[in-house]
Amino acid sequence: MAKDPDSGRNDWAIILGGSTGLGLATARKLASHGYSIIVVHRDRKAHTPQIESDFASITALGIGFLSYNVDATLADKRAEVIRNISQSLVGGAKIRVLVHSIAKGNLKPMYSQQGRELEHQDFQITINAMALSLYDWTRELLKAGLFHEDTRIISFTSEGSTRALPNYAAVSAAKASLEAITRSIALEFAPLGIKANCIQAGVTETASLAMIPDYEKIREHALKRNPHGRLTCPEDVANVVYLLSREEARWITGTVIRADGGESLM
Repeated sequence: MAKDPDSGRNDWAIILGGSTGLGLATARKLASHGYSIIVVHRDRKAHTPQIESDFASITALGIGFLSYNVDATLADKRAEVIRNISQSLVGGAKIRVLVHSIAKGNLKPMYSQQGRELEHQDFQITINAMALSLYDWTRELLKAGLFHEDTRIISFTSEGSTRALPNYAAVSAAKASLEAITRSIALEFAPLGIKANCIQAGVTETASLAMIPDYEKIREHALKRNPHGRLTCPEDVANVVYLLSREEARWITGTVIRADGGESLM
């Protein structure tokens, strides 16, 4: 495996939600360029064989690898994982990339004649998981002294942060909050060498997409809008994460970068 000149021997990337979709593609991409990988994910036992196979393909690249099957949004689990990471990263090893790819939220309508409607708690759960947890992890990893002097923090947003979509209100609120938190991290942690950005992916064929009610219509509409005539792939987004991890991207911070093949142009 060729070593990326931007990735030092002790550089690690931690991916929150890295067992499927965008997170897994990102883990593979960064590992292929020499980053050691930490994945925090939450999966059922039924999915273990596939996850173990996917993780084995990453470790086969000869990099360091740690995985934790816990709920990354819970404070006690977060503290436990960070303690373990602190003990595992030795010899000057630091986390140089933090990727937030947590997809845990409620997809319900605000109004429904069937009675299944968004409630206050639905918003709380979704915003906590998909937005506030980015700040929690950033703050606690920083306090643990685990960040590199040139750390890149990257999270995944969507067009729903600025557009109203049916059944998407809680996630829309979370994505808008995620972008606001990212901008503030970029501003307030800049003296510590931290850069923070969001990637706005196009409609991507993932398990998260399939959970959205009437997702087939969203998929069909995205195919019509995209000038390339295809959906965004997880690997397309992972490529942008890698670009943002490079030395040449160190002056990019506090922004939302579209990785959608032009889907949002129409």
